[in-house]
Amino acid sequence: MSEKTSSITDTARNYYDSEDADNFYAAIWGGEDIHIGLYDDRRSIKEASRETVLHMAKRLRGLKPGARVLDIGSGYGGAARVLAGDFGAEVTCLNLSEKENDRNRALTKEQGLDDKITVIEGSFDDIPEEDDTFDIVWSQDAILHAGDRGKVLDEVARVMKKGGEFIFTDPMQADGLTDTTVLQPIYDRIHLWSLASFGFYRRELEKRGFREIAIEDFTNQLRNHYARVRAELAERRDGLEGKISSDYIDRMLAGLQHWVDGADHGNLAWGVMHFEKV
Repeated sequence: MSEKTSSITDTARNYYDSEDADNFYAAIWGGEDIHIGLYDDRRSIKEASRETVLHMAKRLRGLKPGARVLDIGSGYGGAARVLAGDFGAEVTCLNLSEKENDRNRALTKEQGLDDKITVIEGSFDDIPEEDDTFDIVWSQDAILHAGDRGKVLDEVARVMKKGGEFIFTDPMQADGLTDTTVLQPIYDRIHLWSLASFGFYRRELEKRGFREIAIEDFTNQLRNHYARVRAELAERRDGLEGKISSDYIDRMLAGLQHWVDGADHGNLAWGVMHFEKV
């Protein structure tokens, strides 16, 4: 791992291990998932987040009892518990935040799924698993934090069995965006210098021997999600006093608005990407 990539990994780990971040995601997202939801007028943030998991799971041909799944950037493990509990999969959660991993283990044990879910600390650009191990690799809104996304894709290809499925989402910049300086406030917020795109993932996964099954463009849901989270945080701010610092809330409200603005100006993209290793 390069020094630059290592620094980005450490920054992400320190952020998600912080009390402010942990309390924010537990309170606003509902403590099960940390990713973008699929909304209709009735769904809460928690319900919309769970809908994304169910939508992705239903796409997978190989998701059946005993299937081996690797969730990279697994957060609190909400997706893993659905894949194990509803579909009978054997899930390995790989995540760099021990605070999130501890919550994952506790929730998994509470739901009686600790025999089907293993939680390990690690980074997805250096996956601590053997070659050709997993039937499915799953990821939700995590790869954007990688300092070297190509290395992450190398690792996904390495640990996946031939014929296995890779399904993931990621907040991205729009294909064809030439003036990337318009996204600088977002880059600054997440301590990175770029975002990927649908085109990036198509090109890079093809190079690594993957076939595209489907890409569903749900960019409108990225806008819906960040706007909904921002409104919820602003509305509940007083009740979070003592749990989340005012400085963190101020920064989060500003950061969420940058994502909303980027989506409104057509500079961002988001969707469900589904590939097969051939």
